[in-house]
Amino acid sequence: MSLTAELLDAVREEARPDTWSAGMGLARAGAVSVQSVGEEEAVLRVRAIGRPAPLTTVLYPEDEIWECDCRGRVDPCEHVVAAAIVLHQAVSQRAPAQRAPARPMPPSRPAPAQAPMAQGGPRPAVAAQSGPRPAVAPKSERMVYRFKRVDGGLQLERLLVRPDNTARLLARSLASVLTNPVEAARIQVEPCDLLADKLLLKPTRGALPPERLEALLRVLEPARTVIFDGALVSVSSEPVLPRVTVEDRGEQTVLRIDKDPRITELVCPGIVVCGGTLCRLGEQGLVGSRMESLPQERVFPPEQLGDLTGKVLPDLARRMPVDVKSQRLPPIDRTLQPRISLDLNQLDSGLSVLPTLVYGSPPTVRIDNGRMVYLQGAVPVRDEGTEQKLVHQLRDELNMVPGRRVTVQGRDAVQLADKLRRWRGGLTGDAARVVSPNVKLRPMLSVEAGATQSGVPQVGFSFDFQVEGAGPGAPSTVDAAAVMRAWEEGLGLVPLEGGGWAPLPTAWLKTHGQRVADLLAARGKDGRLANHAIPQLTGLCEALEHPPPPGLERLAPLVRGFEKLPDVQLPQDLTATPRPYQLQGISWLTFLRQAGLGGVLADDMGLGKTLQTICVLGPGTLVVAPTSVLPNWEAEVKRFRPSLKVSVYHGPGRTLDESADVTLTTYALLRLDAAVLGAKTWDTVVLDEAQAIKNPDSQVARAAYGLQANFRVALSGTPIENRLEELWSLMHFTNQGLLGGRKEFDERWARPVSDNQKGAAELLRARIRPFVLRRLKRDVAPELPPRTESVLHVTLNERERAVYDAVYAATREEVVSQLEEGGSVLKALEALLRLRQAACHPALVPGQQAQTSSKVQALLEALDTAVGEGHKALVFSQWTSMLDLIEPALREANIGFIRLDGGTANRGAVAASFQDPKGPPVMLISLKAGATGLNLTAADHVFLVDPWWNPSVEAQAADRAHRIGQQQPVMVYRMVSQGTVEEKILTLQEKKRALFESALGGASGAAAITRADLMQLLD
Repeated sequence: MSLTAELLDAVREEARPDTWSAGMGLARAGAVSVQSVGEEEAVLRVRAIGRPAPLTTVLYPEDEIWECDCRGRVDPCEHVVAAAIVLHQAVSQRAPAQRAPARPMPPSRPAPAQAPMAQGGPRPAVAAQSGPRPAVAPKSERMVYRFKRVDGGLQLERLLVRPDNTARLLARSLASVLTNPVEAARIQVEPCDLLADKLLLKPTRGALPPERLEALLRVLEPARTVIFDGALVSVSSEPVLPRVTVEDRGEQTVLRIDKDPRITELVCPGIVVCGGTLCRLGEQGLVGSRMESLPQERVFPPEQLGDLTGKVLPDLARRMPVDVKSQRLPPIDRTLQPRISLDLNQLDSGLSVLPTLVYGSPPTVRIDNGRMVYLQGAVPVRDEGTEQKLVHQLRDELNMVPGRRVTVQGRDAVQLADKLRRWRGGLTGDAARVVSPNVKLRPMLSVEAGATQSGVPQVGFSFDFQVEGAGPGAPSTVDAAAVMRAWEEGLGLVPLEGGGWAPLPTAWLKTHGQRVADLLAARGKDGRLANHAIPQLTGLCEALEHPPPPGLERLAPLVRGFEKLPDVQLPQDLTATPRPYQLQGISWLTFLRQAGLGGVLADDMGLGKTLQTICVLGPGTLVVAPTSVLPNWEAEVKRFRPSLKVSVYHGPGRTLDESADVTLTTYALLRLDAAVLGAKTWDTVVLDEAQAIKNPDSQVARAAYGLQANFRVALSGTPIENRLEELWSLMHFTNQGLLGGRKEFDERWARPVSDNQKGAAELLRARIRPFVLRRLKRDVAPELPPRTESVLHVTLNERERAVYDAVYAATREEVVSQLEEGGSVLKALEALLRLRQAACHPALVPGQQAQTSSKVQALLEALDTAVGEGHKALVFSQWTSMLDLIEPALREANIGFIRLDGGTANRGAVAASFQDPKGPPVMLISLKAGATGLNLTAADHVFLVDPWWNPSVEAQAADRAHRIGQQQPVMVYRMVSQGTVEEKILTLQEKKRALFESALGGASGAAAITRADLMQLLD
């Protein structure tokens, strides 16, 4: 049995019957698309009703586990069921020498009998018996429901189906049948069967009444087997709603109501078929029971746009999907929530307050006497229930109603101010002047040095604001957290305990507020400050002329940006002689370890990150690495630190060796055994190729965050590949809280850097500089031979050009129009994949056949010249199917080669064979399998057959040859087909390099891949 079949069985065993039914409906409706299928995981996208964007479902066939970002309470959810079904079908259809699969049936559903259960066929009959009836196995019959067309609607028949697919008609109530113990033991009964039985107790002639038919659809939604027109269908209780479109037509605005495009047939009044699912027709009062009122159009002249915006559209949007294409109307935002806004004005001896019921912040609409008044921005979908709750809350707590100004003086003003202190709504207007002008807040900093850890004192930090000029009885201090909260919310004052208000010191907060907020966030419950925040604290002490706590001399390098690190004593058992720049890295890691900090060692590929890390390891170390480099770690620890005992935590029956100094494991096992590895407190945790946790939502990243360790190190030559969020994930692992939460990081760092805001990149680099060490080979290893990169241009022949142009014409117009309208980026990436394959070889295009291609011929000519001159070469491709096409061409040209891809069992032996001077001169490598963990310095030529927009992956591939130990100049060739999308990819690569350099290098701006980038590639 295949892995996908085993996964499907596991999902079926865990799924509830109604969940399985819903998943089958999604699979049949074509709601699932396969995004990628890898060696360990498959990523699929599922379109779900009521969700604006497709959901992402990840399946792990080998481990029989799954995950979905719908965050539903049912596991597995219907999206996982649908994804497992489609993945199994896709893998089965790709299997060679296999017949086309039959129509998929749920494993637990019996296939309906052909004659007895087909639409219009003969009624099932009970087989004649002679002699005593044979014993029947318990629960051997199950209920099948069959809807039949009759004049005026539908009838429902119930069949009891035996294991041999013969059936008998259930002509009386199920409850009466179950009173017989023999029958009750034979029939499998689900809760939905009993509910349906109650609805069918009263017999009907002809079509089922509409009310009962709708009730049956709700009840039968979880039923295992429902048949209509001789085919297996799903049943949905969710009503199918009409679609509303608003667009401009000349000077007028037209509102059009159409049927849901998923409807394939109107079965009877109020019932439709949508892609293999029986559904109720919603909003029949508007569209008619037979949709006879559709399509509808209503034209609004310019003078009626206010009515359309404030009344008609919000009412329709609350009931059905609305697509506003008009350029004259604001968009509809379903996320806007109602709130009460209080506008305060200070009088000579009192306070004036105007409460308003609004949506959005700042307000987009105002509700006056139940009528919406448009202000600006998007239009909300009104939530009248919440509006009423807010109105009641305003009345109960403040004795006010929206739209009516309240003016109070004297004692009443003081009491109202006290109520406003506890009020959770928004405050605007003259709130800052509600208090006495004599009241001021003065910042008070307190720093204490406590017990030491590894020779470094633990810093206690507290911060308050002293209240001055408030008069007798007023509080003496205000908690800094309250002041910072009011400042961050844009308020001008902060409430004082016991009543009253104090104006915020806005000028001081503008200069120092962010630093104080960062320090408060880095302070633990015990008041101790995280060590990574020491530079922030030192800067605040200097700004406030406050003496720093004593005993922090050992943290001076952290404060001064590591301009001078203390000398380091190398381990006595070290068998290697580190280079000068490696000694600096060892000293940096040693300092971080002693200071209780974590770090990201991001040296360029081939500079010896492994050796530098091995020099600071000791007992209680866990190293997590890709499976491919696990043997390399084991060999190098034993080679360079022979006194350390190494244990490999891998394979079936694995257990932790408590006597081991260094434990090695893989990311896959970190994910699977997160509870085991997270239960132990390690002295040191090292993540090699740490870009594996670049997605903070992935299971492996969450498992890494959960590891307990005194010292955390992340090793990665490419800490940023696509998005700055990847850097956040590494820093969250090494120094939690340094860059704040994900939302704060996006607003404060990622978005300003991506938008090229002046100084944003410099601020981010300054923040992370003490905790990230990155050196380039050209700067610290001048003994390395030069590396030359060039583009090898390839001209397509006439047939290849025709194939490429056909693929381009078939995909561009559709995808570009979707992107312009905010459609799926995934479809654009799929189109790019097809175009890139057409630019490489016609045989990669479905339906095309070709023995060779212009790019393969150009590669053979270059390899023939290189091999003839005594060189060795690496040939990288993203697709193993492209390597399959290159192999026969190499054989025909009598060029010796060896191959390494995801299916290679012994990577070390293959690499050693190529490194051998007598080994083959060419190695074919898949980009994913060969980008990390290989030392292939025998090669001095590198060919990248199919360039892609991510330059980091290509750089990793080229670094397999250009690393310490290489004696020859290295030539890197990117093979680019002229007049194709590959030429534009080279331009996009420069943008991706800017993203990396803006955070870690010296560039001034950054750019991630955007819709505009994709449209430019397809233009």
